Amino acid sequence: MPAGPDPHLLGGGRYVYGHSPDLRTFLEQQNLSYALAVPSIEVVAVQSKDGSQLADIGRQAQLVKPQDWQRLSPSLGSKGEHLFDWARLPVLHQGSVDGRHWLVFRRCLDDPGQLSFSLVFAPARTPLSLMVQASGARWRIEEDLQASKDLGLDHYEVRSYVGCYRHLTLVLPAYAFLVGLCVQARAQAQPPTPTPMALIALSPSEVHHLLARLCWPPPSSAFLICHWSAWRRGHQYRASYFHRRRRAQASSPPLR
Repeated sequence: MPAGPDPHLLGGGRYVYGHSPDLRTFLEQQNLSYALAVPSIEVVAVQSKDGSQLADIGRQAQLVKPQDWQRLSPSLGSKGEHLFDWARLPVLHQGSVDGRHWLVFRRCLDDPGQLSFSLVFAPARTPLSLMVQASGARWRIEEDLQASKDLGLDHYEVRSYVGCYRHLTLVLPAYAFLVGLCVQARAQAQPPTPTPMALIALSPSEVHHLLARLCWPPPSSAFLICHWSAWRRGHQYRASYFHRRRRAQASSPPLR
């Protein structure tokens, strides 16, 4: 069998799924939409305004016009929205453009030369904003996995399926309980004003820390614990506020 692509070029496993044509074909046969990251060495045929082009994805970015880029956010992080510039080109599927296959580009605001690429299969007339949201769904999944690990999701030593199942059954409802408290708190709270003195919304990790210190053992001063939490949330909001302002200033066009 021929040797596969260099794993270093594939980003250490990041592009394993997107680089598999068999997986993409299977998902399309099941009519399942996808947004899969692919390396710059992937070769596809795209339809540009100047005609069809067959080349590796790294060269296809040159076909994107400046007016085609849109500034969108796929998710919300600890320092605010994850803003990037996004663009897309239709991919030729079986020799024609069907409106369902797309090559999506993501460009970093701080370094426009830093690009990442995704192959998207979606229903016709799907807007780019929805594709961006699908591409950023993995961040939310990773955040949930990390928060559940703090509750003990990966801290177990079992030798049977039943033991593993019982452990997961205990951890995941506990995390769902924390998420429910956050949703309830956000529904009752007023939206923060865009000033450096606001607080970020409660997160499952923050609720976990609060409950761990307020419930057992009994705290010597519940006021100090709540004040510490408020300071922590205010510090995170200030970091997010100035981070967004710095990125906005860096990405704004220079005055002439």
